[in-house]
Amino acid sequence: MGEWDLLGRLLDKVQSHSTVIGKVWLTVLFVFRILVLNAGAEKVWSDEQSDFVCNTKQPGCENVCYDLAFPISHVRFWVLQIIAVATPKLLYLGHVLHVIHVEKKVKERMKMQAELDDRASLFLRRTFKVPKYTKSSGKVSIRGRLLRSYVLHLVAKIILEALFIVGQYFLYGFTLQTRYVCGRFPCPHKVDCFLSRPTEKSVIIWFMLVSAAVSLVLSAVELLYLCVKAVKECMARRQDYTVTPVTPPPSERKAYRSREETQNCVNQELQGRKSAGNGAKNEPENVNMGEVHI
Repeated sequence: MGEWDLLGRLLDKVQSHSTVIGKVWLTVLFVFRILVLNAGAEKVWSDEQSDFVCNTKQPGCENVCYDLAFPISHVRFWVLQIIAVATPKLLYLGHVLHVIHVEKKVKERMKMQAELDDRASLFLRRTFKVPKYTKSSGKVSIRGRLLRSYVLHLVAKIILEALFIVGQYFLYGFTLQTRYVCGRFPCPHKVDCFLSRPTEKSVIIWFMLVSAAVSLVLSAVELLYLCVKAVKECMARRQDYTVTPVTPPPSERKAYRSREETQNCVNQELQGRKSAGNGAKNEPENVNMGEVHI
């Protein structure tokens, strides 16, 4: 298990910067794929070539038939598969560490400038929005560039996982046969070749296949979850900045016009009453002024 320690330590760092579904994916990768591959599969396939026996004594025939039946060992194929699907996760980790490093340098620069001048500190606090991705707990917020990077790494994982599943089917299928018929040179004729423990190996093949399928489904669900979450946040931001239209819809324009005409009539009537009241008040004043003048 020592050869998997480096990959395990790197993926353990990614776990703190992933979603809940991403953490489940990492658990499936470690427990149901790496651990089973190291504990069971390597021992079961340890005798795959030595116990591959053909009913001929022709030199080189068994080696040629084994190469035809198994172009690549199952164990090595699964090792390549695990490394391939883990690579996008490691690339995302590199992007996260780069973003954390950049924001750490920005924080240090702001702290140094804030110590020199209080006014500069106030200006920097209003100008810069730090931290943008990193939280006080040290974790990152998956949004913006990190969200795009996370989505791209999920798409890459889904494509690679699907390609390896299809490749396994075309290379050997999903079950092992008890007998293989080989007529390749230098075999003198068609010979029958037999391998050891085909049933046990078929069980492990199906177990690894189901684990790969579960990982594929988890990646697809995580991608769908992030897309739905991004759409909801976008709609929420649009609702916050929605402006009520000035022109009403066509179905409400008639009612709107009738209400507007009624309101204009009421305003004119009130204006007329107010003008009449002002005229009545001004007339006695003029009379009283004339009497005082006489």
